[in-house]
Amino acid sequence: MAGAEEETTLGAADLQALRERLAGLDTAQLVTELERMDATRRAIAFRLLSKREALEVFEDLDPSLQREILDELREEATGDLIADLDPDDRARLFDELPAGLVSRLLSGLDPAERAMTTTLLGYPEGSVGRRMTPEVAALPRDATASDAIARLTAYGEDVETIYSVPVVADGRRVVGVVSLRRLLLSDPDVRVDEVMSDPVMVEATDGQEQAARVVREGGFIAVPVVDHESRLLGVFTVDDAMRVLEAEEDEDVARGGASEPLRRPYLTVSLFGLVRTRVVWLLVLILAATLTVGVQSHFEDELDAVVSLALFIPLLIGTGGNAGAQAATTVVRAMALDDVRPGDLFRVVGREILVGALLGATLAAVGFLPATWVAGADIATVLAATVVAVCALATTVGSSVPLTARKLGIDPAIVSAPFISTFVDTLGLVIYFSVAKAVLGI
Repeated sequence: MAGAEEETTLGAADLQALRERLAGLDTAQLVTELERMDATRRAIAFRLLSKREALEVFEDLDPSLQREILDELREEATGDLIADLDPDDRARLFDELPAGLVSRLLSGLDPAERAMTTTLLGYPEGSVGRRMTPEVAALPRDATASDAIARLTAYGEDVETIYSVPVVADGRRVVGVVSLRRLLLSDPDVRVDEVMSDPVMVEATDGQEQAARVVREGGFIAVPVVDHESRLLGVFTVDDAMRVLEAEEDEDVARGGASEPLRRPYLTVSLFGLVRTRVVWLLVLILAATLTVGVQSHFEDELDAVVSLALFIPLLIGTGGNAGAQAATTVVRAMALDDVRPGDLFRVVGREILVGALLGATLAAVGFLPATWVAGADIATVLAATVVAVCALATTVGSSVPLTARKLGIDPAIVSAPFISTFVDTLGLVIYFSVAKAVLGI
């Protein structure tokens, strides 16, 4: 993009300083620098990049930032940039743009690029078909190793990868996968189907997160994407798989902390945007927390009779909430790695009940003497029994809720740890006052 008209919002000294700041940085470093700039400075910095640098940086930027940069470019520069993108990167960007602008940009592409992009956009949102690369090398099963290498050489840079290549039979039906390394090390006259491996494939309508896990767990460079009749449509590469998993992890972490994912770099989010991602969840949690107030009001007479019971309410609430959050986080993570599935509900809950009871017993043993010194043996007994019960309850709820949510088709991350903590707080207080009534006779 060097040579494009530069903004005049920066003085000559500032512009030179920006050039020097960007000089010598690789693509990843340039992306990081642009993500830390405000919108105006980012647009100026992008114009200072060479055409090759601009394309590489643009492909790695978050789609929301890509859109902002397009808004600052002249129409001719925008068209050139869009045309140079790979079809899957182009489709990912178009998801962020208004329909009218997408139609205009599509009309400016050559017929082949337009057809590939339109095909990707035709798959369901969130499916791997929308994230695959249709520019794919494929080898016939009866080709020799030397012929296969020649074919891959001819493909050159017109395809996404030549390191892991689908092998096809009649009708582009995938029958295997062969690596470039295997071809180079094989006898030149050996047939491809003699050295190929059994294919691991995903269907274009499969969820992108599911497909990304297949890539990660298999350690693949790429996996073929096929239709329901195993006909080759494209490949899903490891870099795109890692992007998907990173986005999903960001979403899970955000919702696990009772907020919405930012969906763009933190420093580029407005103050209002940060507030908006958090305020709704906080309001919901405040409403949920009124249950705790209601429980304390219900047991007001017990609190009046034994005031020292109130001393330990924060301790019990904190302990139960933390134990529930630990269990929920552990189970959600295990589900993300496919170590645990909804069918394992009873096995997991059985383990977590015992874990919670053991944790509670340990905490009760450690805290019994200090509680006795502060409030007496009777209160310490109440506290010890309650801690065991609350920890067992917390780990049960924390482990069962995410698995049940997944079974019902709900994202487990939505059932966040704060919600579980609030639920456990309420039931924990009920247990506490019930034990106190039984032990103390109030």
